[in-house]
Amino acid sequence: MVIFATAFVASGTSIAHADQLDDIISSGKLRCAVELDFPPNGARDKDNKPIGFDVDYCNDLAKALGVEPEIVDTPDPDRIPAVLSGRADVGIAVASDTLERARTIGFSIPYFVFKTIILAREDSGIASAETMKGHAVGGPAGAYETLALEKTVHGFGDPGSKILTFQSQSDTFLALGEKKIDATYTTPVIATNLIRSGKYPGLKIVGDAPVAPDYCAFLIARQEQGLLNYVNLFLNRQVRSGRYAELYAKWVGTEGGPAPSLTVPGTYR
Repeated sequence: MVIFATAFVASGTSIAHADQLDDIISSGKLRCAVELDFPPNGARDKDNKPIGFDVDYCNDLAKALGVEPEIVDTPDPDRIPAVLSGRADVGIAVASDTLERARTIGFSIPYFVFKTIILAREDSGIASAETMKGHAVGGPAGAYETLALEKTVHGFGDPGSKILTFQSQSDTFLALGEKKIDATYTTPVIATNLIRSGKYPGLKIVGDAPVAPDYCAFLIARQEQGLLNYVNLFLNRQVRSGRYAELYAKWVGTEGGPAPSLTVPGTYR
């Protein structure tokens, strides 16, 4: 069966140009916005080279596309602007897929999921979310954990409870170490690695935060449906091939169990 297609271009109209997926392939380069102060997802090795789960996912996506990867070091507040401004083609930067953000940026299906714990100073007296009342707490501006922390603090209705926001996760931990805040919400892996490092003595995990699992997705410009379709299939195949589980074990470890499911029970993806 032969299908003939004829393109008619009316006078004064313009021909649609290639989409971003075509542009990436023709350029031979995939630019990924990655947070390099967010281990184990993004960090730098002793030679200052980018490493981490998200870096490997950028490398894998570039390989699938037949192009070279380029890591664009991007702090937490700049993840969405980096994609919208064209500095990066995709954001692979543990971005929570919230409806509020989706008004501005496009999201892929989930590629990573976090649970959230409370990291506090040992001398703070904080033993749970409820006992944060009356304390100064904080986190990276706009981050999923920080939004949840704000909800917790506002629920106290206590003028003595304060929440501070910071430019990055590193700045948050520095504030914790310098006693500017007494606690923050973060992930078990990040908290464990920080405590083991000994960089800021006197910190401990005091329990789970009252926060639902945090599903994270790639960031893609809303209008780039072709690229979004490709990325969604890529992420699906990462799970089907076992690569997701392999990289989770490599960077996160399996002490707390195998790689968690990326799908919500009762949903279609």
